[in-house]
Amino acid sequence: RAFWGWLNAVFNKVDYERIQAVGPDRAASEWLLRCGALVRYQGSPKWQQDYNGLPTGPLGKYKIEAINATDSCIMYRGFDYLDGLEHVTDIRLEKCMYIQDECLQRLSETNNLQKSLLQLKIISCGNVTDKGILALHKLMNLEYLYLSDLPGIREKKTTFHALQQALPNLELELDLE
Repeated sequence: RAFWGWLNAVFNKVDYERIQAVGPDRAASEWLLRCGALVRYQGSPKWQQDYNGLPTGPLGKYKIEAINATDSCIMYRGFDYLDGLEHVTDIRLEKCMYIQDECLQRLSETNNLQKSLLQLKIISCGNVTDKGILALHKLMNLEYLYLSDLPGIREKKTTFHALQQALPNLELELDLE
């Protein structure tokens, strides 16, 4: 188990030179696919899941529009890859064992995501608490938030009321017991 944690940490190490060399979308695609997530590019209906099948072409041609991190090993230390992404409208975090409050805080503090992110789904991420959900208030353009199976959320009424106050246009869908 410790070996896999170490390996996942290696997969999440940010290579700033790579971001400079190939651009933020390509570098983030490589990171996400290495960690088991999927990406979808602008103008494409297909999800990219094969690291070796990443599209080639002129730098900057493929812009990430959606991220599906279901069962992936993405973790906080890799979130610097998100900084340069300007077109991400949809993120799904499902069964991500390394996603915790700090990740959601980092997500909401990413300037480009504050502008572009419209939909966010957080499902079965056991390390997420009220603090992480409250941190999402900086995602000013967020239109839809789906939360399901998050046992770390204790103060549901207070947390969701505060989020609705901060983001009055947010459609909040809850499936929490």
